[in-house]
Amino acid sequence: MEGTSLKPEVPKFEIGDTVDVHQRILEGQKERVQIFSGVVIARRGEGMRESFTVRRIVQGEGVERVFPIHSPRIAKVEVKRTGRVRRAKLYYLRDRVGKATRLRERRPKASENGTKAAKAAKKETAEQAGKKE
Repeated sequence: MEGTSLKPEVPKFEIGDTVDVHQRILEGQKERVQIFSGVVIARRGEGMRESFTVRRIVQGEGVERVFPIHSPRIAKVEVKRTGRVRRAKLYYLRDRVGKATRLRERRPKASENGTKAAKAAKKETAEQAGKKE
């Protein structure tokens, strides 16, 4: 019963990522999309009940919103920046102000095949450079 409401494509993001949450808002007969941008500080639940918390600073005041991942009101979640963290919940960011809230950038993981192919290509270009001399 629960599976019918699940979104077929769940957005891929992790804790520490800076995201833009595109949320559909109904105003009378009109529908518009409002963007809430901030850092994902928590994810909780599973299945239909899964949700995530996004935190941002508005006029010097911290604002947090909890979004259900499978809500039809959420149009999309766009990852702007990836953060490297060592915690499942980033509640410690609540106590920090200004530049102290910055997180380190997470580098994309290179697949094993990709690194081997890159090394082979590098070796091949080095060999070709040696032949030219």
